Amino acid sequence: MKFFIDTANLDEIKEAHALGVLDGVTTNPSLMAKVGVKGKEAVHAHYKAICDIVDSDVSAEVLSTTYEEMIKEGEELAAIDSKIVVKIPMIEDGIKAIKYFSSKGIDTNCTLIFSAGQALLAAKAGATYVSPFIGRLDDVSTDGMQLVEDIVNIFENYGFGTQVLAASVRHPIHIMQCAELGADVATCPLKAIKMLMNHPLTDKGLAQFIADAKKMEE
Repeated sequence: MKFFIDTANLDEIKEAHALGVLDGVTTNPSLMAKVGVKGKEAVHAHYKAICDIVDSDVSAEVLSTTYEEMIKEGEELAAIDSKIVVKIPMIEDGIKAIKYFSSKGIDTNCTLIFSAGQALLAAKAGATYVSPFIGRLDDVSTDGMQLVEDIVNIFENYGFGTQVLAASVRHPIHIMQCAELGADVATCPLKAIKMLMNHPLTDKGLAQFIADAKKMEE
């Protein structure tokens, strides 16, 4: 399973990349605003800075909601760097835009997926990724993992090449559940990835090894 980090914070991206397990980055307007990036030129420059850090896909979200505007904005984003994946919302014009970008060889990530039907339409249109939002479904007492399982099964049934990118992943349990269900990608905060390393028995065992090693030096 690929690990993407869901942030626009360059320091966090550098730290995740240094771990050696980072496969890509996802962003959105909220994350850009969180790090104080404002204005089209600044946003494009920030995306380029992210692409210069990572080795693979960087999802850059369009802000438009009409077909013509999404095409224009998406092409501008794709021109920033070959690593850019144009992030398109799950709306009618979004599906049309995904079909267009697919015909042009431009990778896309269909975002705000909350049903298997939405994911199926995006895959039919040629999306590179679909992003079911796990945590947000959990917030409204709906099983986000069931959605991941449904999408994975449908894509396997029909041989879709579209990758399942589990989004709104909030903690290590989410990550491991996504891995068990066969999600292609999990995008999450750096904290959630780092928490996978932690276990009290690891800490206890290492402390014992260090203590025993010191005894050998006496």
